[in-house]
Amino acid sequence: MDAKTYPLQEILKPERRYVIPTFQRDYEWTRKGQWELLFDDLATTADRLIDVRTSGEEGSKLKSKEQSISPHFLGAIVCASLPFATGGVALRSVIDGQQRLTTIQLLVRGLLDVLNETGSERAKSVRRMLFNPDDVVEAPDEIYKLWPRRKDREVWPSAMGDLETDAKTDHLYLEARRYFAEASREYALVEDEVDPTRLAALADAVSSLFKLVVIDLDENDDAQVIFEVLNGRQTPLSAIDLVKNLLFLRAELDEEDVESLYNAYWAQFDDKWWKENVGRGHAARGRRDVLLSVWLTAALGEEANVGHLYREARTYLNDGPSTEQALEELNAFAEAYQTIYERLPAPSRRLTVAYRRLRALDITTAVPLLTWLATLDDSQLSLDDHVRTVLAIESWALRRAFVGWQTRGYGSLLAKVLKEAKTALSEGRPIADEVEGALQVGALAWPTDDDVRRAFGGRQFYNGMSQARIRLLLGSIDQHLRDEDPHEPDAIVEYDNLQIEHVMPRSWAAHWPLLAEDATPIVADESDPDWVVRSRERSSAVDRIGNLTLVTGTFNNEVSNLSWDIKRPEFQKQRSLVINYAIAASDAWTESEIASRSTDLAEVAIRIWGPPPAAVPEPASPLA
Repeated sequence: MDAKTYPLQEILKPERRYVIPTFQRDYEWTRKGQWELLFDDLATTADRLIDVRTSGEEGSKLKSKEQSISPHFLGAIVCASLPFATGGVALRSVIDGQQRLTTIQLLVRGLLDVLNETGSERAKSVRRMLFNPDDVVEAPDEIYKLWPRRKDREVWPSAMGDLETDAKTDHLYLEARRYFAEASREYALVEDEVDPTRLAALADAVSSLFKLVVIDLDENDDAQVIFEVLNGRQTPLSAIDLVKNLLFLRAELDEEDVESLYNAYWAQFDDKWWKENVGRGHAARGRRDVLLSVWLTAALGEEANVGHLYREARTYLNDGPSTEQALEELNAFAEAYQTIYERLPAPSRRLTVAYRRLRALDITTAVPLLTWLATLDDSQLSLDDHVRTVLAIESWALRRAFVGWQTRGYGSLLAKVLKEAKTALSEGRPIADEVEGALQVGALAWPTDDDVRRAFGGRQFYNGMSQARIRLLLGSIDQHLRDEDPHEPDAIVEYDNLQIEHVMPRSWAAHWPLLAEDATPIVADESDPDWVVRSRERSSAVDRIGNLTLVTGTFNNEVSNLSWDIKRPEFQKQRSLVINYAIAASDAWTESEIASRSTDLAEVAIRIWGPPPAAVPEPASPLA
């Protein structure tokens, strides 16, 4: 990155064009908002110059004092070099600062109007800040130092040209030019006559004492990070907007039909849904940026760096697809992404259920792989194999969540699985086999049935897992039991609205005493080792999955901590939930029933989320 401060004449007088990407935001600066403040700054700077020039100094002393005048800093613009023909006018894309740079051009144009009116000798010098010399331009638009976004190019020649414009035109460009001309004229008036020295001071101040910080990016720089620093990290930066500007500016330079490309591939992203933030806290991002991350992860075969999405996109586009191919890819991923999030229908109900469960677990690192799979057509991945592959991902992720294994490293692993699946596709091997195999190796392997049984038997789910995940597990089991029973009527149960209930309460001491072998209550005694051991075992058992269930709003919470004979009838009323049938049928509820139910729930979970398939033996070597 090359960041330097220059007077405006050093930025604008060389043979160069500053191009505003087509789909940057509208020009929004106004008279009250920015123009008046900008001209006041110019007038104040010119006043300092006039003070020096009327101080009585001459020759080298005058020049020395002029050099010591404090300049006015206009802020920063960020530019990136664009390819241009050898010997042609150099091109810069204005990545950030288009409002500022556009306004500067309009100020210079307004000042030039007054210089022309008065025949000022400064007119030629100032003019070179607006126009490239005729002998270096090959196309009409190359004459302009600044070339605005496509939407405003029709009016820009009027905003910059020497011919008088229609005073009724209300475009902000023309309003700004007129304002700056009027302000320049008013500043130069002395006793109703334009003072040439004051006008010259304005011209010299804007050329030499107005300064900009110009940040020129090279191939290794990341505009996304630079913008965040410049904005003090107060204004969220949309990496997808940077990529949009890059894509359409490239298309424009290649003389492609930008409007058609936009309407065909990008217009959908103007929808409010795409602009909403998803995620929580520092991880919250707009959906469009999430999609960009998903697309790049799939394209690059490695987890995209959220903080450097623009740089990674630029690197990929430099060596990868054409502009239209990239837009087609991104559009296909957008459609698939909407399927994952149920904005568009999935081709199978089982896929919809799997997507919903993975979203409930917040396994966002699986989204690039799921989305890529959803972009494939039937000739690349049949529906049966698509379902099989997604169910493998679901089983792997949910089993790991329920047994309590670590999630660190999921992003890298799933990006690697995606890369291997893409290789399998290119080599004509089954994608489902590749994904199933890749999820069985390494530190993040797929839990076996025995792993699930051990976790269900001994893990304290209530302490070790979020309530949302417990609700997902128990709700899925209830739905599966309902589906397995041909006599059970169809029902739509909103599991997310149910509450988690401990069958044996956590506050069990008052109404659920420990019992001796003869069924008599054991008196609580902290000095009795047997009572202490059994008390700890019970306190551990109440948070295991076998003691947890779901209840509807009709459940009487007032009985939650009361004895089993009072609480059991409440479960008998919970007939809408299959998962509570066995609980209501129990004559007693002790550690034994909790352990038995934990085992039963584990077996249902194993049926829902199948085991990793048996390893496929390697084919024998032809030399063996």
